[in-house]
Amino acid sequence: MAQTTMVPAATRAPKAGKRNVMPPVLRGFLWAAIGFVVVNTFVDIVDPFRGHPFVTGPSATFGWVAAVIGWLLGVGVWESVALPLFGYKDRWHEKSTGWRRYFEYSTDHKVIGLQYLGSAMGGFLIAGAVAMLMRIQLMSDHLTIFHYPSNYLTAVGIHGTIMMFSVANVALLGGFGNYMVPMMIGSRSTAFPKLSGISVWLVPAGILTVLFSPLLGAWTTGWRGYEPLASQDANGILYYYLGVAALTMSTFIVGLNMVTTVMFRRAQGMTWSRLPLFAWGQLTVGLLVLIWIPEIQTTFVLALLEKLVPFNFFAATGSVMSYLELFWLFGHPEVYMIAVPAFALWNEIIPVMSQKSLFARDWAVIGLVFVMMLSGLVWAHHMFTNIRNSELLPFSFFTEMISIPTGFAYMAAIGTMWKGKIRLTTPMLLILMSMFNFLIGGLTGVLLADPMVNLQLHDTFYVVGHFHYTVIGSLVFTGLAGVYYWLPKMSGRMYNEFWGKFLSIVLFLTFNLTFSQFFLLGLHGMNRWVPAYPQYLQPMNFEVSIFAFFLGASFLGHFIHIFWAWAKGAKATENPWNARTPEWFTTSPPPRYNFPVEPEIVSSLYIYGSKQPVSVQFPAEQELAATKDPQDEGGPHE
Repeated sequence: MAQTTMVPAATRAPKAGKRNVMPPVLRGFLWAAIGFVVVNTFVDIVDPFRGHPFVTGPSATFGWVAAVIGWLLGVGVWESVALPLFGYKDRWHEKSTGWRRYFEYSTDHKVIGLQYLGSAMGGFLIAGAVAMLMRIQLMSDHLTIFHYPSNYLTAVGIHGTIMMFSVANVALLGGFGNYMVPMMIGSRSTAFPKLSGISVWLVPAGILTVLFSPLLGAWTTGWRGYEPLASQDANGILYYYLGVAALTMSTFIVGLNMVTTVMFRRAQGMTWSRLPLFAWGQLTVGLLVLIWIPEIQTTFVLALLEKLVPFNFFAATGSVMSYLELFWLFGHPEVYMIAVPAFALWNEIIPVMSQKSLFARDWAVIGLVFVMMLSGLVWAHHMFTNIRNSELLPFSFFTEMISIPTGFAYMAAIGTMWKGKIRLTTPMLLILMSMFNFLIGGLTGVLLADPMVNLQLHDTFYVVGHFHYTVIGSLVFTGLAGVYYWLPKMSGRMYNEFWGKFLSIVLFLTFNLTFSQFFLLGLHGMNRWVPAYPQYLQPMNFEVSIFAFFLGASFLGHFIHIFWAWAKGAKATENPWNARTPEWFTTSPPPRYNFPVEPEIVSSLYIYGSKQPVSVQFPAEQELAATKDPQDEGGPHE
C-alpha cells in the first residue's frame, strides 16, 4: 500500500491582545461562583414566598443558570464568541501545543475530542467511585454506610445519571466523533467549531451539578427523575434536571455538528458508498440525537416546573403516567445512541485487524439505519407492568424485531473475520470481548421482551445485569478498543501489547464474574433500588461486591496504562495497522488543520489484498495514479 508523508499544516497565527493572568478554568469557576451568588441573592430579595433559607428552589435554579453562563464565559467564550458578537475584535489566543490547551476554550476538533474523552473519563471515575460505595453497602443485608434509604437512592441516581448522560452519551459521539470523523471524511475541520468548543464545557458543568445535588437534599428517583415521586423530594432533584439539561444540550450540539459535518464536509470522492463505517455510525446516532434529545429536554422542563410552581402536570389532577411514557419514549433510543457507534466501530477495526475486505458493507450500513428507525418503537417494554394487555403484543414484537438489524453488525463482523489473517492485538481482543458481552445483553433482552417473563423479572437485578451487559458491553469495552486503536494517531506513541492484553483479560473476567451473578440475584428475588434485603441473598451479594472491587481496579489499570503509553510509550509509525481510512494519511499526532490540502478519495477504503488500490491521494501528488475501484458504485460527490 502506498503511504504518504504529510507536511504539517500552518498553525493559526497568534492574535494580538492581552493574555489572561488567571488560567481559564480557574476564571470559569470564579465567574460561576460570582454569577450564582449574585443571582441567587437577587431572586431571594424579589421572591415574596421564599421563606427563611438563603438558597431556595427558585433561587438555586436561576443561580445555576447564571453560574453555567459564568463558567462558559470564563473558560474563553467571552473573548472568542461573546465579544465578537458585539463587534469587538476576537482577542482569544488558542494554544497550539502543550497540555494547557485542553483546559480552555478551543475550536480545534481534535482538542475538543480529547476534552470530551477526558470529561467522560472523569465522569466514569466519579460514577465508578459511587458504585463502589453502593457495593460496600450491599455487602451487608442492612444499612451500614448509608444511614437512610434516601441516601442510598441518591447515590444510585448520581451513579446512573453521570454514567448515562456524561459517559455513555459523549464518549464515542463527542470524543471519537469530534476527533476522528473530520479526518476520516477528509475534512480539515468540523462544520461548527465554535459551537462545538462551547458544548464540551457543558459536560463538566453537568457532572458537577449532579454530583453536588445532595447539598440541596436527597432525591429518590434514580437516574430517571420519575414524576410524581420527584415532586415529593427535596430540592436536590432540581439539580438532577438541570445537570441532565446541560449534559443533553452538549450531546445535542455534538449530534448537530456530526450530522452537518458528515453531510457537507466530505472530501472530493468521499461518496456515501465510500463513507467509513464509523462515520456512518456517527451520522445515524446524530440523527437519533436530533430527534429524541429535544423530547426528553421538554419533559425535564415540565418536571422542573412541576417542582417549582407547581403546575400539577403529573399529579393525580393531571396525568400520573405521562412522565413515565415521555421518559421511556426517549429512554430506549438512548440505548441505541450508545450502541450504534459501538457497532460501527466493530466494523471499523475488524477489517483492519483481519486485513480483509469488509463483508456485506451495505448490509452493515442498513443495519445501523434500521436500528435507528426501530429504536423509537420499542420503548413501552419498560412499562409492561403498567400498560393495557392489548398493547403488550405490539411492543413485544418490535422489541424482538430490533434484534434483526442488530444482527447485521454481527454478520458483517463475523463474515469479515472468516478466513481473515486476524492480528489479535489489544483493540481486536477488546472488540471480541465487546461482541460477546453485547450478545449476552441481547439474549437476555429477548427474554425480557416476552411479557410473561418481564412481569416476573421487572425491577429485579436481572434487569440491572441485562442493562450493564448491554451498555458496558457495547460502550466501555468498545471505547477502550478505540483508545488503543487510535492511540498511535492521537499521541504518536504505542501502548505496551502485553499489558494491554493482560489488563483486558482481567477486565473481561471480572466484568463477567460481577454482572453474570446479577441474573442469579434477580431470579432469586433481589429487587433493585433496595439497600436492605433478605438475609439469604447476602452471600451472593458479598461475592459480587468482591468481584466488583477487582473490576474497578482493572479499569484503573487500563487508565494508568493509557496515560503511561501517551507520555512514555514507544514511538509509533505513521500507520502501524496498515489501515486505509484517511485519518492514517496524515502525521501522528495530526497538525492543526489535519491535511495541507483537502485530499481526494479515489477508491474504496475497505479493499485489502495483494492488489489493493491506493485509497487516498492529494492534488499535488501527481505520481500517485488514481485507480478506479470496480466494486465501488458511488455517485459523484455532493
